[in-house]
Amino acid sequence: MKNNNLNLIFTLLGGILLLFIVAPILGLFLFTSKGSIINTINDEETIKSMGLTLWASMSATIIASFLAIPLAYLLARKSFWGRSFILSLINLPIVIPHTAAGIALLGVVSSNTTIGKFLKYLGLDFINNPKGIIIAMMFVSVPFLVNAAYEAFSNVPVKLEKAALTLGASVSKMFFTISLPLASKGIISGMIMMFARGMSEFGAVVIIAYYPTITPVLIYEKFTSLGLSYALPITTVFMIITLIVFIVLNIVTHIKKNVDSY
Repeated sequence: MKNNNLNLIFTLLGGILLLFIVAPILGLFLFTSKGSIINTINDEETIKSMGLTLWASMSATIIASFLAIPLAYLLARKSFWGRSFILSLINLPIVIPHTAAGIALLGVVSSNTTIGKFLKYLGLDFINNPKGIIIAMMFVSVPFLVNAAYEAFSNVPVKLEKAALTLGASVSKMFFTISLPLASKGIISGMIMMFARGMSEFGAVVIIAYYPTITPVLIYEKFTSLGLSYALPITTVFMIITLIVFIVLNIVTHIKKNVDSY
């Protein structure tokens, strides 16, 4: 009887939290007219902005994967001086305000700095450029990927890797045939989280690259200049696209899990 009471309390508390999450999203659909949604879908500026947002976030995730996965493996497998500091440092972009993150990045890539001048000499201009959007998204969202990959590699049994090395496998073969496949579920989850966080980024991006405009910046611009009625349909359409993307990603991940289980 006591267990039933506890389950009832937990269900009630969980339901309140779900309502807190669902209510604002449901409100978007209830207070946005079908006509305004259709107009938004037909608006070239909005569609370009959403395409840029998806492309930049995906690019940031792919680029970061080549850097984050090796780092996560080293952190999970090697003990070295400064390891704890690096683990803490990785989470710093999550803690600091994202406008501050944008200013910090601007202090590096701005054409007024030595590094910025050198990057511009190489043809890498980040200010008001899609490249700037990518690095801003990457900076604030890469901790999700590193942390997920770190946990995934930590859960891979070390004895399997040692057995492979004992049987004559090279370190690279051991990594790509044992460590990486066994950690792939966690890594994919981290990539999805990074992709999601990148799509929603505003503060860091608006400092470095106000133009070309990604959707979060466009929503803010419409809200401040024209009002809520102009921002609502863009928000609703972006929410629908985001939901579709995540449904597809979850289906693909679920299929991969089922294939791996056989």
